[in-house]
Amino acid sequence: MKPHIRKLGTIDCDLVETTPVVFRDRLYRFEYVRPNYVGNTTGDSYFRFVDHETGTFSASLAQGYHLGNVYVEDDVLYVTGADIWDGEQVDLFVSDDMVHWETRNALDLPGYGIFNTSMCKAGNRYVLMFEVGKPPEVAGQRFTARFAVSTDLVNWELTAPECTYSRDRYTAPHCLRYLDGQFYNFYLEAYEGWEQRVVRSPDLVHWESSPYDPVLKASDEDRRIAYPALTTEQRERIATAENANNSDIDFCEYRGQVIIAYSWGNQHGIEHLAEAVFDGTEAEFLRGWFPD
Repeated sequence: MKPHIRKLGTIDCDLVETTPVVFRDRLYRFEYVRPNYVGNTTGDSYFRFVDHETGTFSASLAQGYHLGNVYVEDDVLYVTGADIWDGEQVDLFVSDDMVHWETRNALDLPGYGIFNTSMCKAGNRYVLMFEVGKPPEVAGQRFTARFAVSTDLVNWELTAPECTYSRDRYTAPHCLRYLDGQFYNFYLEAYEGWEQRVVRSPDLVHWESSPYDPVLKASDEDRRIAYPALTTEQRERIATAENANNSDIDFCEYRGQVIIAYSWGNQHGIEHLAEAVFDGTEAEFLRGWFPD
């Protein structure tokens, strides 16, 4: 049976790439705040954390960076981000208190165009998935997943060139997980609009599509209001905006549920942030897409 995702509705406008994450037993939402976001008065992009229960914000970090993501291990936060949009570099921001951050470079790839990132642990190594739009001999048709590995979260190496998904069509990657010897890549497929789908692989080379795809697709449930403080203007926009995509999925397990964040809109700049849940563990959620 296909994993049942309950869409809760929209919580904000013009926020897209976000990551639910548990840090010190509290649920947060890691946010990439773009310069055009209504609450951003800095004139630049930055990252922040939002306490899911209280709505309070952390201090901002990584001013000028884009398309961030976060991985947590042993009460340490590891934030990845591109130094510029369509840039050549991925940097890592590290903190154990959400206040003081160490910055170090993870990837510097001349000629590449890098966008979204996602990290997971697979055995004794860490695997970083990053989205590339160029060069053509690497990306094929934009946008494509490429991978790097590390044993210490300091030194990173690219995997073999055949480790990719997928150069033959639009398959924009966003969320990487690892379980039972399999990597799970949740990506965006251009099909009847844009749909969130999932593939899995034991080696980052050979991929299997879920028979239950799509994971998420545009529906009227996206327009539900899940945050009471949304303004009248925002509610009117949510009710009438074009909805052609469900994208940028990310999730974490918290108190017996998988907490899911995703974006919906027209895929061309009119975007909204929404939440959903799966009642069960993350392992059940991942395994459920591939019945044996």
